[in-house]
Amino acid sequence: GPDSRDAPLSIGEMNAVIHPDDDDLISLAERLANASDSHFDHTFRIQHASGTWLWIRIRAELVTTAAVDHPHIVGMAIDISDQKLLAAQTEIADTRLRDAIESISEAFVLWDADNRLVMCNTKFQKIFQVPGTLIGKTYGRIMGKSLIEATSDALSAPAIARSFETRLPDGRWLQINERQTKDGGYVSIGTDITALKIHEEKLVDSERRQMATISDLRRSRYALENQASQLTDLAEKYLEQKAAAEGANRVKSEFLANMSHELRTPLNAIIGFSEVMFQQTFGPVGSDKYLEYCDYIRQSGQHLLNMISDVLEMSRLEAGTVNVAPNAFKLDDAILTVLTEVEEFADTKGINLRADCIPDALVAADRNAIERAMTNLLKNAVKFTPEGGKVRLRARRRGNKLNLYIEDTGVGIPRDTILRLGRPFEQFASPLENGVRGSGLGLAIARSLIELHGGSIRIRSTLGTGTIICLKLPLVEAQEEPAEINQTMAA
Repeated sequence: GPDSRDAPLSIGEMNAVIHPDDDDLISLAERLANASDSHFDHTFRIQHASGTWLWIRIRAELVTTAAVDHPHIVGMAIDISDQKLLAAQTEIADTRLRDAIESISEAFVLWDADNRLVMCNTKFQKIFQVPGTLIGKTYGRIMGKSLIEATSDALSAPAIARSFETRLPDGRWLQINERQTKDGGYVSIGTDITALKIHEEKLVDSERRQMATISDLRRSRYALENQASQLTDLAEKYLEQKAAAEGANRVKSEFLANMSHELRTPLNAIIGFSEVMFQQTFGPVGSDKYLEYCDYIRQSGQHLLNMISDVLEMSRLEAGTVNVAPNAFKLDDAILTVLTEVEEFADTKGINLRADCIPDALVAADRNAIERAMTNLLKNAVKFTPEGGKVRLRARRRGNKLNLYIEDTGVGIPRDTILRLGRPFEQFASPLENGVRGSGLGLAIARSLIELHGGSIRIRSTLGTGTIICLKLPLVEAQEEPAEINQTMAA
C-alpha cells in the first residue's frame, strides 16, 4: 500500500507493519539460521497503508554463495487474504451447517458415494449407541449391529430414495428415510416412531376388544329381546293377577264389612245383656259367682268388639276409603282427651302416666284421627310396660312441624323387629310368650292415620330400657286465622 521507492526497506520498517501477535522477520531469520532445514513456509499479518490487515505467506530458502561471505534468504511473499477470508467464510458456513444438523430432532447422517460416514449429529449417536469418532466408517459396520431387521438391501446405498421401519435392540422403533445426493452419497434421517407403534398396537388391541364387545352386545341384545318377551308375558300375568287380587281385596273388604255388622249386632246384645245382669236391674241373680261371670262376658265381648273394629278400620285404610278432614285445633285438648281415655288402663297396672305439652300449639289435622293414633300408641306403651313403670308424652317444635314423643320404660323392641312393626297384624312377640293380648293393628292404624296427614312415625328402642315413638305433625303458624286454615285444608 505505500508509495514505491528504489531504496530497500529495512527490517525495522518491515517489523513496524507486521501484526504484534505474529512473528517478526528477525525471529524468523534466527529460527532459520538455527534450524537444520534451509527451507521455511510462514504466514503472518501485515498492515496495509489504509490500516487494514492483510495475510501474507512467505516461502523462502537459505542460500549461501561464494561471492557473499554470509548466507542470505531468497524467497517470495504472496497475498493470501482472499484465501483466508474464503476459509473463514467456509468455516462459518460449516459451523452453521453443523449447528443446523445438530438442532434437528431426528437422527441425521450423511454418507459418501462409498457408503462411508461424512457427518452426523449427536441424536444419531445416541439412538444407535455408537459414541466416538465415526467419520470414515462404513454403513454396514455402523448400522449392521443396530438394525435387528436389517437386510442386505437395507445395508446398501439406495438407488434414489427409500423409506423403511426397523426395530432397535432396546425395543424402540425407527422410520428411516434415505435419499441419494448428487455426488453419489446419500442422506439418512431416522425418526423415533416408538410411540406411534405403541399407539398402533393399542388401536389393534382396541379394535379386537371392540369386535369382542360388539359380539357380546349382539348376544346381549338377543338375551334382552328374550327377556323383554318374558317380561311382557309376566306383565300380562301380573295385570291379570293384580286384577284378581284387587277383586279379592274388594271381596275381602265387603266380607269384613258384612262380618263386622253381623258380629257387632250379637256382640252389642251380649255386652248389653251382661251389663244388665251385672247391675241386677231386674233383681238379684242369686250368686256372686254369676256376677263375676257376667263381668267376664262383658269384658270379653268388649275386647272382641274392639278387635273387630280394628280389623274393619285397617281394611278401610288399606282400601283407601278413609277420608280425613284437616282442621286447626289445640294439641293440648286432644292430649287431654287421650289421657282421660288411657288413664284408667294405666292405673290398673300402677303406671305413672304424664304429659308435657306446648300451650296453644295449633295442629292442622283431623282431630279424631290424631286422637285415635295417639290412643293406640299410648295403649301399646302401657300394655308393654311392666307394673310400676312410666309412660310420658311430650311435644317439641321443629320448624313448621311438631314432634310428639311417646316414651315408656317397657321391655323394649329388638332392632331387627323395628323394621317389621307397623305392618298389619305384626307383633314382635307371640301373645303366648308375653301374655299380652291384641290384634297387632294398633301401630299399623296409627302409622296409616299419621301418614294420611303427611306426617311420619319413627321408633327408637333398647331392650330392657324402653321405647320412644316420635310422631311428626304439621304445625299451624300462630298468626294464621282458623277460618283461613279451614278453607286451605278443604281446598
